[in-house]
Amino acid sequence: MAKKRVGKFPKVFRQMAVERLNHCENIVELAKELGISRRLLYGWREKLEALDCSGAPPANAREATLRKEVSRLKRVLTEKVLEVDFFKGALQQVEARRQQRGKAGMRASTPRSGS
Repeated sequence: MAKKRVGKFPKVFRQMAVERLNHCENIVELAKELGISRRLLYGWREKLEALDCSGAPPANAREATLRKEVSRLKRVLTEKVLEVDFFKGALQQVEARRQQRGKAGMRASTPRSGS
């Protein structure tokens, strides 16, 4: 098995990778070709976008804060979409079972209490 690289990648390499990322159609293939993870590529892009030409942090700290908040909200939205999809599927299964039982003339899914 190949050894994993320990430490930082050279700045020139990171800049080249981000430049290719910006013009790339298949990011997964680019990551494989460069031997790095897709998440690392996105992280480098975010850091390089946050820096201006002089290499100093952005003058507008509010913009950086808002970018982080947008990123967090995107993650939360993704989780909620997955939850909704799960519950839609579960509801469809329950409805399908009810329809099958209704056509066959079977008892309802919940029995009457014996009290």
